[in-house]
Amino acid sequence: MINRLHHVAIIGCDKASSLRFYRDLLGLRVVAEHYQENRNSWKIDLALESGMQIELFIFHDAPCRLSYPEARGLRHIAFCVDDLDKMLVTLAEEGVQAEPVRTDPYTQAKFTFVQDPDGLPVELYQSV
Repeated sequence: MINRLHHVAIIGCDKASSLRFYRDLLGLRVVAEHYQENRNSWKIDLALESGMQIELFIFHDAPCRLSYPEARGLRHIAFCVDDLDKMLVTLAEEGVQAEPVRTDPYTQAKFTFVQDPDGLPVELYQSV
């Protein structure tokens, strides 16, 4: 029986910009960094306070992700935030653009989307 989500894997192409986004701006903690010489890539484990992890793989020649039109497969990653407005001010100061804030019609929670450095949609969700 599945009891929780352990991690989500993300592929980026620039280590510095991906770490700046996920570690410095979103506040995930680096658990481990490993260079994979045989693949000329990095595997970086990032953790949230809950213990859930992001596996960040860096491949410098990774193809771009198909976003529009949307394709089958994983659509986006979503993070809960305590204060969406405060998070958006911080991100805007760092040049990260957000879509307009919306209200989930089913939960009444506020949410919006930003993009990581490689164009992956990242949802920021503030529970009520």
